[in-house]
Amino acid sequence: WVFFCGYMELFACYQDPELIPGKLSSRFVVGLTTIKSNNLSGWVFGPFGVPNAPSIADPELRKKKLNAEIANGRLAMMAIIGMFF
Repeated sequence: WVFFCGYMELFACYQDPELIPGKLSSRFVVGLTTIKSNNLSGWVFGPFGVPNAPSIADPELRKKKLNAEIANGRLAMMAIIGMFF
């Protein structure tokens, strides 16, 4: 479990300074040096965490889906809190 979390932190879920906050990409590191390569690193994660997947193009549909995701998260938090009592 520790190795998996370390791998995700160092390589798979990297916040590239050139991208907007929250837009994660991958990187390939050899000997504490980041290798910039189109095949090995720089994958941008799209919907559902799929590498290099296109984002939702329609702004209204994107807003609707993001709001639905936030509502589902809030409902899940309330359900967990309800289970404690």
